[in-house]
Amino acid sequence: MKQIHLFSDGSSLGNPGYGGYCAIVRYKDHEKIASGALPNVTNNQMELLAVIEGLKLLKEPCDVTITSDSSYVVKGINEWLVNWIKKDFKKVKNPDLWQKYIEVAKPHKIKAIWVRGHNGHEENEKCDKIARDEAQTLKQSDKER
Repeated sequence: MKQIHLFSDGSSLGNPGYGGYCAIVRYKDHEKIASGALPNVTNNQMELLAVIEGLKLLKEPCDVTITSDSSYVVKGINEWLVNWIKKDFKKVKNPDLWQKYIEVAKPHKIKAIWVRGHNGHEENEKCDKIARDEAQTLKQSDKER
């Protein structure tokens, strides 16, 4: 299995508000970036969407290490998801996104690692900037309509 690094971050201006996400997917010295924005979303939704969109870039089963500054995403993947599935996502926020995550994660071996945000981690800082820029661009384009 290919060893893949997926770095991700999400942003929300207002929480809920205009949101942006970014994932950097790296295999050896090859890199792909997935990013985008949506209106009226939370930070947690964008954090999780970044991971989903990053995983969608993979064309075959991989061994994926996800690096995120979101304890919601990291703990969700590493600890909580098993029980959420058992209880059919009752009283779980963002069940639609978690079910999308399960679908795109199925072929892969995944572990998630938490890093402190805004702490100089190169890829996390890059994802943060791209996610914020995406949210800001959407907000600006909505103002101009």
